[in-house]
Amino acid sequence: MEIRDYLKSNILLFDGGMGTYYAKKHPAGETVCERANRTHPEDVEAIHRAYLAAGCQAIKTNTFSVNRLQFSEDEAEDLIRAGYEIAVKAAGDAYVFADIGPVRSPSDPAEEYIWLAERFLRLGAAHFLFETNGTDEGLHEAAAYIKKKAPSAFVIVSFAAQPDGFTREGLSAKALLRAAAEDGNIDAAGLNCVSGARHMLSLLEDAGIPGLLSAMPNAGYPVVRGSRTFYDGDPAYFASQMAALRDRGVKILGGCCGTEPQHIEATAKAMKAPGAAPVYPVKRKEAARPAPEPENLFWTALCDPAQKPFAVELDSPADADTGKFMDGARQLQAAGASIITIADCPIARARMDSSLMACKLKRELGMDALPHMTCRDRNLNATQALLLGLSAEGIRNVLVVTGDPIPSAQRDEVKSVYNFNSRKLMKYVTGLNEAVLAHPFHVFGALNVNARNFRIQLDLARQKEENGCEGFLTQPVLTEQALENLRLARQALKGKLLGGIIPVVSQKNALYMNSEIAGITVSEKIVAAYEGADRAQGEALAVEISAAVAKAVAPYVDGYYLMTPFGRTALMARIMDRIRADV
Repeated sequence: MEIRDYLKSNILLFDGGMGTYYAKKHPAGETVCERANRTHPEDVEAIHRAYLAAGCQAIKTNTFSVNRLQFSEDEAEDLIRAGYEIAVKAAGDAYVFADIGPVRSPSDPAEEYIWLAERFLRLGAAHFLFETNGTDEGLHEAAAYIKKKAPSAFVIVSFAAQPDGFTREGLSAKALLRAAAEDGNIDAAGLNCVSGARHMLSLLEDAGIPGLLSAMPNAGYPVVRGSRTFYDGDPAYFASQMAALRDRGVKILGGCCGTEPQHIEATAKAMKAPGAAPVYPVKRKEAARPAPEPENLFWTALCDPAQKPFAVELDSPADADTGKFMDGARQLQAAGASIITIADCPIARARMDSSLMACKLKRELGMDALPHMTCRDRNLNATQALLLGLSAEGIRNVLVVTGDPIPSAQRDEVKSVYNFNSRKLMKYVTGLNEAVLAHPFHVFGALNVNARNFRIQLDLARQKEENGCEGFLTQPVLTEQALENLRLARQALKGKLLGGIIPVVSQKNALYMNSEIAGITVSEKIVAAYEGADRAQGEALAVEISAAVAKAVAPYVDGYYLMTPFGRTALMARIMDRIRADV
């Protein structure tokens, strides 16, 4: 029966988790189970038949991880052919779906998805499952290609979302599902993997997406014993939740990691029972009315054309003593700083946490703070936990940057964690703003006006704006080229701009910045001006030059971003006074 006709009056039940079940059945077998398509095809066929005997009506080819990023082109094509032939041989009257896992291509995932789809189309595949995706990059293009080549093909696109409703890429599952549901080339959209059945039920109900939905949850959540990962989800419980999904209108069901034939057998039996109220019904709570939002004085000033507020960067302590930092912050506040920005372990060296210091400033001084947030040191869970805490503490502005990598000599001991780049993290924060937070963050980014190819920086900045960035703090403007690049940025970008100003305090300081600090370029004229200057003369020059920079950038910026050298907050107070007098 044509699959669309079948779905009009039936639930389509898929198989379970091939990868985890193969590893359990054949612990000494292929580490990458897809290679068993060639080395042990009888083992793969036996697993297909076990799921079919359990009662499923659709099976996935054993090709989840096959693509040209993981295998050579010849091997990838060979494994696809073998995997499809094994599935067709085992399937009988069941539907066979070409199983295509996520493609994490740094350039063009659509190209790889289309290449994979074409291999299956040549074999006669009519049903496609793109599963476990953290983003929809390339999927819409692939679906369009399939429908152009085979208009009657049936395409399911499925995303992997955590119980909080976000994917590993930091994207909202609700938004991804809605985009898929609205694409005429995609026949069904849904979720699989990562979440258990109970949470998947809640996520799909909350999404409220029309059309055909699919749900293929894990058999609970993994536990680690020794060096192996296990899933201990109870088949009866799993089946009860699948029945609840059916009762909510989900017509395509199945399992992912840890779901074995016994889970599918229990689900098949549950599907034969008449629809009923869920065993574990979802309880919706009335949304709590948020407390009145205190005014974000910095953002208000930044949006006022009559003001050009000062954002002043002050490094957090390298030890556990906050006294000097807080004294400096008080001095900057008294001098007229609208917000204190705090770097997140600059040059990948540990300092007191920028977010904790931002909360301390807000609580003790009532001052707006702008913590920098790198993508380097936190995974997705830690990032969301931190953002929730910042929101609760009244922090309303964050600066998102990729972050300096761990120096190479330390990589064996201290590992970088890059779940995001800055653009993806911005989109993640924007998603939290829309779906979770009562009081949203204003998201800022960095703009390197000293980059050799500034056009690339502008392209990245535009992408950041597309992902929710509302303003940019620039690197210091200490050359004519940097000033020209700032002018170009003003023309090209929609967001607020804060022009970067860093006081040069000595010739040694200027040479060091030129040689060892990425993103800072000091003109030869400024370097020469400091020759022979003592500390007092150096600070006097710093005030003069910083004020001149502020005057030069004023036509192109909405505020000033001042960077404090060596904790010299008194110098920064002098500079702010001078800028107010001159500009």
